[in-house]
Amino acid sequence: MHIVLFDIDGTLLHTGGAGQGAIERALDVAFGVSAPTDGIPTAGRTDRGIARDLLRYHGIDETEAAYTQLLEAYLQVLPSELTARPGKVYPGVRDLLRRLSARADVRLGLLTGNYEQAAWLKLRHYDLLAPFAFGGFGDRHPHRDDVAREALAAASRHHAPDMIDPNRLWVLGDTPADVRCARAINARAVAVATGASPREELAATNPDHLFADFGDVDAVLALWN
Repeated sequence: MHIVLFDIDGTLLHTGGAGQGAIERALDVAFGVSAPTDGIPTAGRTDRGIARDLLRYHGIDETEAAYTQLLEAYLQVLPSELTARPGKVYPGVRDLLRRLSARADVRLGLLTGNYEQAAWLKLRHYDLLAPFAFGGFGDRHPHRDDVAREALAAASRHHAPDMIDPNRLWVLGDTPADVRCARAINARAVAVATGASPREELAATNPDHLFADFGDVDAVLALWN
């Protein structure tokens, strides 16, 4: 049984900046903060880690109540940001997910820095929700390696642990952090240069496989022959 864990933003789809717009609006809704947040990196990071940096940057006490307040505001405004912005699903993604999900020897999951509810919102908006039933998410962990461990634990709950062979455990993502977190769970790393990280930067992390995009679906599917 192959367990194939997908990142979302930069790997499956591009929201047109909906996440950035939503977090800026959420800061205003939750705390009356309207200053720009461009200086805080987001690519390959978890929403919990980004929220931590935002609270610190704006001098807001890092309490669980503050994290919850920011999350609730973010989830409130994200749907309208998704609707308002011209996002896209990357080449080959729909066909790849359709063909993988039809296989009896493959189970698809998520390994994403998104808050869990935000992940489902994004996938639902782009009609990519159906193939996924479990995953690791960025609600609790500031470090992506911990999200990878959460995704592996979720896969074990859905599929008996003795079925998860490290040689059949895969992480697909668009940043060096995706490759690193794959190594944290002894998974094979597949990098795709559709996101913010240039191909050369991804190659330097030594993924097991590197694609410009998933447009050649047969070439990608050959990984699981």
